[in-house]
Amino acid sequence: MNTPFDPTMVLAILPEICLMVLLAIILIIDLLWPKGRKIPLGWITAGGLIVTALLTVFLTPPPMSPRLIWGGMLRQDSASYVFQLIFITGAALTALFALDQESLGQRGEFFALMLVSTLGMMLMASAADLILLYLAIETTSIPLYIMAGFLTRNQKSVEAGIKYLLFGAMTSAVMLYGFSLLYGFSGITQIYQIAAALRAGQLPIFVTVTAIMLVLVGFGFKISAVPFHFWAPDVYEGAPTPVAGFLSTASKAAGFAVLLRVLLVAFPDMASVWTIIIALLSIASMIVGNFLALAQKNIKRLLAYSSIAQAGYILIGVASNSQLGSSAAVYYLGSYLVTNLAAFGIVTLVGHAVGSDEISAYAGLSRRSPGLALALLVSFLSLAGIPPFGGFAGKLFVFASAIQAHLVWLAIIGIINSVVGLYYYLVVLKVVYLLRSENETKPLAMSGSWSTAIVLCIIGIILLGTVFAPWFGLSNGAAASLLTN
Repeated sequence: MNTPFDPTMVLAILPEICLMVLLAIILIIDLLWPKGRKIPLGWITAGGLIVTALLTVFLTPPPMSPRLIWGGMLRQDSASYVFQLIFITGAALTALFALDQESLGQRGEFFALMLVSTLGMMLMASAADLILLYLAIETTSIPLYIMAGFLTRNQKSVEAGIKYLLFGAMTSAVMLYGFSLLYGFSGITQIYQIAAALRAGQLPIFVTVTAIMLVLVGFGFKISAVPFHFWAPDVYEGAPTPVAGFLSTASKAAGFAVLLRVLLVAFPDMASVWTIIIALLSIASMIVGNFLALAQKNIKRLLAYSSIAQAGYILIGVASNSQLGSSAAVYYLGSYLVTNLAAFGIVTLVGHAVGSDEISAYAGLSRRSPGLALALLVSFLSLAGIPPFGGFAGKLFVFASAIQAHLVWLAIIGIINSVVGLYYYLVVLKVVYLLRSENETKPLAMSGSWSTAIVLCIIGIILLGTVFAPWFGLSNGAAASLLTN
């Protein structure tokens, strides 16, 4: 029997189709552009992503009732919609930050790899089947391995790519074994049917707990949570700075998108087990990330440990196992995206200008470029959770969700760690504003693409910290769709 063609099925994957078209355009332009002339690949990529975002907003809004599409492989709901917009925003900003890096901005394959990785993230956010989920994770990860080691003449970059590949391959194998256990005992790969199989007794408790722990290894690697964080400092330090920013934001958001969907949908009846595990991961990530960041002299390594700690804060929302907790996690990811991309964008510019990523190289920055120093101040205060910036709102919501879930002790640990985090952010700002430098009279040149990206990030940080309602409404809708079968 022939199934009638349903145009809404194609419309539902319009964002993914747009990315594939943009990918083809980038490769064709890179091939045909006259040699010796500068190619505006970053602007083209960012512009194409903005068009994709607009088409996503106006042509593919989430349906009133979440639905499974393409044979149950994909789920169209508010959660996938919000996360897709997060990934597109992160990729567009990264493209602008990479534009003026000679080793990246004139290389069409760099932008092509970023688009393929973004496509994988979008499929991760909407995957409703373990097979597609694994393929989406690998589609996301493999380009990132290459991007981390993209500077082949730089030993640290090559080392970063190899380390990221080795850790990624190992954790991916462990996660895949967890998937195979779920399929082997239930005969099901559809995420929305696994919970029913668990209730029907098709999955023994021991097998289920083992599968959860194995799957969390893979997800823990994606979000760089302790103890799966070892790769992050070395990879962030060695990778091209825009790539490090992309890894710390969009890739982390993709990991949380999958983590929320799998835990809330496939294992709701095992919440008493996984909430404890998530809470322990949260505590370990906050403590290890914040306290190891205190000793860092390299700003990229400091931001790497900061990223680990930030994952711990977001995990508080996941551990709360509630709609408020999921909403808080999604909101936090949105504010963290623009905040951390702003920080890495500034590191990209300063590192390129002074030839160093040491914190001491930031001495006198407030006199060389007051606007740049102010942008760094806003982004670091937001990461620290100081009002009126987006990071404050994110932390406020995740701590509130923990209190609502009677995890007051977890919220208290998070607040204490936030105070610790504030210290090392202020140490950097002290260097920027109080220490002197021989070169402080030389202004820093800022390109149009970089200035555009950083201004957009700062506006986003301020809006997310002051105008809660529309953004939290989107986050709340995403959380509600995750909890709806």
